[in-house]
Amino acid sequence: MGDLLLFAILAGLVIWKWRPNRAATRASDEPMGRAEARALLGVGQDAAEADIRAAYARLIRLAHPDRGGTHGLAAQLNRARDVLLKR
Repeated sequence: MGDLLLFAILAGLVIWKWRPNRAATRASDEPMGRAEARALLGVGQDAAEADIRAAYARLIRLAHPDRGGTHGLAAQLNRARDVLLKR
């Protein structure tokens, strides 16, 4: 139940970020800050690499397009992981 609630919150964040007047601009063109990345993955400032990877793995299982998620949400999770792991 907790994962489903978290997925709903994350989906709401992606929808909230979408701006109808900028539909032609991809969300991946906008830089993601570390605070936004931490909020998206649900980790704190002091999260270790293992914590970040575990949070990402748990969320991507729910948000992956092959599992009923969306490409946009999966892309946001990928970007958040990359920002926090400095890829």
